[in-house]
Amino acid sequence: MTTLGFIGAGNIGGQLARLAVANGYDVVVSNSRGPETLVDLVDELGDRARAGTAEEAAADGDIVVVSIPLRAIGDVPVEPLAGKTVIDTGNYYWQRDGHIPELDDESTTTAELLQAHLPKSHVVKAFNHIYASALTEDGSPAGTPGRRALVVAGDDEGAKAQVSTFIDRIGFDPVDIGPLSEGWRIQRDTPGYGPRRDAGELRADLAAAKRYRDM
Repeated sequence: MTTLGFIGAGNIGGQLARLAVANGYDVVVSNSRGPETLVDLVDELGDRARAGTAEEAAADGDIVVVSIPLRAIGDVPVEPLAGKTVIDTGNYYWQRDGHIPELDDESTTTAELLQAHLPKSHVVKAFNHIYASALTEDGSPAGTPGRRALVVAGDDEGAKAQVSTFIDRIGFDPVDIGPLSEGWRIQRDTPGYGPRRDAGELRADLAAAKRYRDM
């Protein structure tokens, strides 16, 4: 079975780890404070989970989820992630992360910044527009009318397919919006950021999204 590594085990990372274990995946969770601080989470998750360092989560994960404040992406291990699919769940909050000029002027996106940091990896944007609690509340089987949809964006089709499979397996319809550069369509303050949407509604929200400079 696929092993998911988690660099960051807070709200989104922790909920995704719960969903992964519930759907038959093994997980390696890590955070910035050390494996010993994750004992309670690992005990909750059970035999399919273990705690490690960020380097161990990167090395042991077949797919690795990066769910940390944007200001910390420079700490993400590079070499252990070479050739791997890396899911970026992050959002830019300048109040928390400090001003990042290329995001302020919208010349790039958060996932493209992570991709630049990980040039040998395949970064996919996902899970940034859903509240953590909804991850374990809103999932439903494939084919359910009104099934909630979640975005994927990425430059590698195989990596997007991997992440789309995971999204479907944990209870959501994946909606592919194209390359990483299109990730701005689901950043904070856009119509699709936050509310529950099925695939058709989400596509309409994405089409209606505006750059900050045009709002």
